Amino acid sequence: MIKSMTGFGRCEYQQDSRKFTAELKSVNHRYLDVNIRMPKKLNFFDSAIRTLLKNYASRGKIDIFIMYEDVSEAQGSLKYNAALAGEYVKYLRQMAEEFGLDDHLSLATLARCPDVLTMEEQTVDEEELWKGLRTVLEGAFEQFVAARATEGEHLKKDILAKLSGMEVLIAGIEEHSPEIAAQYRAKLEEKVRELLGDVQMEESRIAAEVILFADKICTDEEVVRLKSHISHMRDTLDESEGIGRKLDFIAQEMNREANTILSKANDQEISNYAISLKTEIEKIREQIQNIE
Repeated sequence: MIKSMTGFGRCEYQQDSRKFTAELKSVNHRYLDVNIRMPKKLNFFDSAIRTLLKNYASRGKIDIFIMYEDVSEAQGSLKYNAALAGEYVKYLRQMAEEFGLDDHLSLATLARCPDVLTMEEQTVDEEELWKGLRTVLEGAFEQFVAARATEGEHLKKDILAKLSGMEVLIAGIEEHSPEIAAQYRAKLEEKVRELLGDVQMEESRIAAEVILFADKICTDEEVVRLKSHISHMRDTLDESEGIGRKLDFIAQEMNREANTILSKANDQEISNYAISLKTEIEKIREQIQNIE
């Protein structure tokens, strides 16, 4: 299943008093680059989340957003530090005596002193918390993969259509190439007549010159390799996953052959075919950059 590197997934999950929400989106990237944003109390699951994600994606820049709510009444308990409160009272009154200040110490003042009253969160069952978090992540990841697969099928169809277009261009090169040597021979014979008049030039010398020219502009090898690359790319598109880098390499080889054909071209029509080939290959490479 061919997959795009662009995708989106979202899932919500309610576990008793806990509510989990996970969203993720991705864009193209050469490697797997993951950025996770989540509440501080879930930070110790960072490594587990990354490990889980690797079962669903191998490339792409992926942003994961996790939201967590606990609506239970027993999220935490208020703690009163009597010893610390006594210390505050002792030193505040001592300060009042030393500096001749009125003693306006009140309950509200004491309650605002740091750490006199603190909220302690209840101990969290990490196993239960991970169970809920994993459930919501797997839901989002599965939706994410489905979106990538749908986009991947669109990319596959587009690339296959462009490969068929390339085959038409290659057929044009094959059809027109033999005519170039014949045209060159006709021009060469005409030039000889202009220069030598009635003096006849040996047929073998003309034939040798034509053969030398034909060998110089021959693109048979490049055409055969291009056909092979097209076939290889089609086969690769039918492979399961992780084919993006492989396809990019094949496209580079295609471009190399098209460049060689263009450099050998001694004919405007062949040049036009080669330029069109390079254009199609570049379009394919752009699409391949989106494939995982």
